[in-house]
Amino acid sequence: MKKSILLALLLGVCSLAKAQSGYFTREFNDKVLEKKARAWVKSGVWRHDFEKASPHSSMNVVEFYQQYQKNPLQWTALFRWLADTDLLAIPAGKHPIAGTKLVASVEDSKNGPLAQRNSESHYHHIDFQYVVKGVERFGIIDHLTSVPKDKYKPDVIHYDYDVSKTRFYDSDPGKFFIFFPSDWHIAKINSPKAKDQNIRVIVIKVDYVD
Repeated sequence: MKKSILLALLLGVCSLAKAQSGYFTREFNDKVLEKKARAWVKSGVWRHDFEKASPHSSMNVVEFYQQYQKNPLQWTALFRWLADTDLLAIPAGKHPIAGTKLVASVEDSKNGPLAQRNSESHYHHIDFQYVVKGVERFGIIDHLTSVPKDKYKPDVIHYDYDVSKTRFYDSDPGKFFIFFPSDWHIAKINSPKAKDQNIRVIVIKVDYVD
């Protein structure tokens, strides 16, 4: 009886802690898998000569590891394209990645106030985003305090969210971000670390494989 009460209290404390800290990305609760994924990411076997940037610490390493294994053709082509392309000289616009249905969007854009930026997530695609010039601020919103404000159309949904529960990260040419379907995010937010808010960003949508 005492053990049952203790377990219930422990679960209650864990639930309260999660509610206070938030839920921002998919959890796997498999330490062996997580260790294997982190070692794989650190090994760099996924790079294919792309050495210009590394994954941001916010990236879900287990998702990256598993999705790469399920879809190596697209991921290999993505990183080879990044390695072989002059990302500052290439014209802005849509650029098909040879041998795949992937398209790299090269965007010369500008950050803006948070209030003018939509939060979003995708069901069928993964957002690969790499700022190659300037500084862009991303926000990742908490699932527990966010509410969808529309339906997926065609593969994007937007949310009402609690700004105080949102995690903000600044992106620069040394890091890339990967947003999986469980990573509800906001892009192109004004960054206080930037001298100006003009950016060049590479956006590639990779198929998400269940």
